[in-house]
This record gives sequence, structure tokens and C-alpha cells, in this order.
Amino acid sequence: MDERVREHAAVLVDWSARVEDGDDVVLVAGPDAHDLAVAVAEALGERGANLLTMYSSGEIKRAYLRTHDGDFDESPEYERLLFERADVVLSLGGGRNTSATADVPGEIRQAYSSARSDIREARLDTRWISTVHPTRSLAQQANMAFEEYQDFAYDAILRDWESLAEEMAQLKALLDSGSEVHLVSTGTDLTMRIDGRTAVNSAASVAYDSHNLPSGEVFTAPHATEGEVTFDVPMTLHGESVRNVRLEFESGAVVDYDAEQGEDVIAEILETDDGARRLGELGIGMNRGIDRYTDNILFDEKMGDTIHLALGRAYDANLPDGESGNDSAIHVDLITDVSEDSRLEIDGEVVQRNGRFRWE
Repeated sequence: MDERVREHAAVLVDWSARVEDGDDVVLVAGPDAHDLAVAVAEALGERGANLLTMYSSGEIKRAYLRTHDGDFDESPEYERLLFERADVVLSLGGGRNTSATADVPGEIRQAYSSARSDIREARLDTRWISTVHPTRSLAQQANMAFEEYQDFAYDAILRDWESLAEEMAQLKALLDSGSEVHLVSTGTDLTMRIDGRTAVNSAASVAYDSHNLPSGEVFTAPHATEGEVTFDVPMTLHGESVRNVRLEFESGAVVDYDAEQGEDVIAEILETDDGARRLGELGIGMNRGIDRYTDNILFDEKMGDTIHLALGRAYDANLPDGESGNDSAIHVDLITDVSEDSRLEIDGEVVQRNGRFRWE
């Protein structure tokens, strides 16, 4: 086994999930994440955690959804209780086909997602972490040789997370004290209110309210969005390619949209529910270990020189106690490249220009 797999497992268990002796851990592993699952199981055993393993396959999900009539039970109790009683949920991505569910009808996907809202909330109440094992399918999607992709992935994952957390704390402080963000770039002129919100220093650990490995972003929950934004980073949503998406906002909601490719997917997302037309997240990428787009949101949204906005659900970590943010059955990220002809302002002060922060 590549020693970097064990290093990945150690970072996941110790830094990211902060697993302790006696923790009840649910490990959800993709078909080609076997080696990482083995290394994680070893680490969990060494730390005295309790382990339950689940198998996650896009092909299995496709087979189920393609034959179902769409009348799903609302958050089946047996699955909801599993996550309610877990301390930690570790999700190891590593599928064989990144477009396995591309031919599942959109209305079936929407119904399935909506019906599982309580299960999703129960999982989000745990110390959950999502990561990915570098696989050949992901390398192919990124248009990279497998060995090249492995190097890329581990450069992003095996970081000095404490040092990066210290750097990102500077941006968190600016967002926490700010009231309005203004983003300007080619095809984008967008304002968002951020007063009353708390930014998350997403340093790949639950100790920072961060739940992705790799991470390397600072994000908050915007509101009162006005203007238009163009997302020029290609990505795959619901198994379909999406390119050059434009959204127009009035009074916080999307009122118009178009896309060079995948416009039907954007329409499906926006029609999920009322909250799907509003933003749940403003995220600013700061992981310089990610140096290219790979058509994988886990990496691409963390890349330096990018900003992403998510349609749908806002995270509780960004909100005051007792306050509800934007609610939706979805949380779909879209990314814009800000490396050229761009600026990010907080209360009229330029914080980032052409992808570089003022302290860099």
C-alpha cells in the first residue's frame, strides 16, 4: 500500500474527525476506495473506536432510482436512527463511474433528495467528514494520468493544515466584521449582505466547523443578493457537463438564468424548492496545493484564485444560535475563476484582486 494512503487515513481520523476512544463511527466507502477504507479501519482500531462500514455505489443508486416510481418514504427511520446515534460519519468517495446516475430522471432525483432531508440533517449533526480516494475514474475525469492524479490529490490533502488555518483566519476576521461583499469580474457584478453571519475557517477539521478533506476555503452564508454572476469553471452536475452558467438575482432570488451547456440541469436544480433559488454559501478558495481544475467539486472549489457560490441550503455554522438560514433539499456549488480582471471587496475595501489577497 502506498504510504500516502495511511497518511491520508491518519489526517482524516485525527486532524479532521478528531476520533476518540469509544466513538461510534460510520464509514461509507465507494467501490474503488478499498485501500483507503482499510487504512482508515486500521486507524480506527488503533484508537479504540467502534466501526460500522457501509458501501456506496453510483451504479447501485442508479439501479434503484431508475426502477422506483418516485413515491419515496419520508426519511426512513432505520437509516435516520443510524446517523442519529453515530458520533462520526466518514465518507470515502471513489466510484467507478463519475456519471453513473446521469440518466436518472430529474424528477426522481428531486423526490429522492427531498424525501431524505431528515437523514441528511442527522448526518450533518455528527462529526462528519467527506474525502476522496484518488481513483482511475477521477484521474480520467480530470484528464490526467493515474500516477499524476495521485500526486495532485495528495498535494491537496497532505497539507500543513495548522499553518493554512492561521492564514485563512485573516479572511475570516474580515468577513466576520463586514456587512457587504461586492464581487466584480468578467460577466459578474454581484453584491451580498453578510452582516449577522459567522464565517467558517474551513481547515479540514471539525474543530473549525470544516467537513471536507481536502479543504482550504473560508465560507459564509450570504443574503440579500443582487446582480449577476457568471460561473466559468466547467463542472459535472447530476452526471451532466455544465459550462458558463449565468445567474441573475433580485431581492435575493434567481430571476433569470442561462448556460452555454447544461441549462436543463440548472433548471432542474432551481426548481427543487423555493430555497434552491437563493444562495446558501459564499466560499473563497485558498488551498494553493490545488493548481488545476479536475471537474471534482471537492478539489475545485478549494483552489486558490476561485470563488464559489452555492444554491440552496445554508450551513448552521454560519448562523447565529436559533436563527434559520436559507433552507433547501439541495446545496449545489458553482465556481468562478477570479485570477484575472477581478476584485473582491468587503465594505468597499479591496481584499482580493486578480486572485491574490492583500497580504500575499
